[in-house]
Amino acid sequence: MKKTHYDTSKWKEHPLNPKECNASTVDWIFLVDLLNFSFWSEIDIDDTGVPHPDRYRVTFHGVGYTGYWSMVAAINRALEEGIPITTPAFFASEERLPDKEIERIFRSDTKEQVPLLQDRIRVIREAGRVLVEKFDGNFANVIAQADRSALKLVELVTSNFTSFRDEADFCGRKVQIFKRAQILVADLWACFQNESYGEFKDIDEITMFADYRVPQALYHFHCLQYSPDLLAILDRGEMLPNGSPLEVEIRGNSIWAVELIRKRILELIKKEQEDVQEKAEKEGGAGEEGEKKPKMMTVNAILIDFFIWDFAKAAQLDLTLGQRPVKVHRTRSVFY
Repeated sequence: MKKTHYDTSKWKEHPLNPKECNASTVDWIFLVDLLNFSFWSEIDIDDTGVPHPDRYRVTFHGVGYTGYWSMVAAINRALEEGIPITTPAFFASEERLPDKEIERIFRSDTKEQVPLLQDRIRVIREAGRVLVEKFDGNFANVIAQADRSALKLVELVTSNFTSFRDEADFCGRKVQIFKRAQILVADLWACFQNESYGEFKDIDEITMFADYRVPQALYHFHCLQYSPDLLAILDRGEMLPNGSPLEVEIRGNSIWAVELIRKRILELIKKEQEDVQEKAEKEGGAGEEGEKKPKMMTVNAILIDFFIWDFAKAAQLDLTLGQRPVKVHRTRSVFY
């Protein structure tokens, strides 16, 4: 992260992400994170750095995209075609946006079609109706009610939109993982650089976004260990039902692993700053009066998650650090 100067500016560097920050961008981010779930392929079993030729793919501006970016490409393609797909009043209406048109918007360039199409249509309709009926058709009004609190916005989103209510029962306790609700907050924060619609006074309270890709990378980095039985299940490609003990354990331990990583990184940063200060004092004082101290690197669970996810997608775990790469866990769910 230090070598790449990894910070929120990386968010806008992807060619599919918006470069402007305004109310329309808020609508775009909401729809993207509304549909940010379940992109692993039934065909691409090996899940290597080179996608299977039949895997669901969307071509936009001459580039073919798979996984999460295929959905983003489909939305951007629709906008270029003059379809106001990110407008809540539009996607709430079956008359203005029939199911068949949604299917066409997410059309594939390959044999495999977008996973969970009917579920995507359902969550689009529900979210559109809620925004129109309760928030004047504008997600910016939800943000306003949160009063610059990331946790309050997560609460508003999960209490009003059922598809964001990512919860499970584990050993008699309710576990609230809230992957998509938190990444919605994170995307607003990163896009708007902690200003305007993305300003949050408690952004560091957000945890990582427990999906299927980041746990794979955490295993790769030796931050998680899997039992032989679990490794065998993953290797066979068996489904783990949403809410099942193994699935909740993978996601919960991933959250805690990132918290431990953050704690260690902050310790390292503090030690480096102390060393710099000690060196300066030995060399003849703290420097010129008014001299600025080096800017401290921002580190929270969001940036660590973004970094690990980007690494996992770019490298697709081809560099195995002496071990056979583990497969992602296979769970079909609207929650991630």
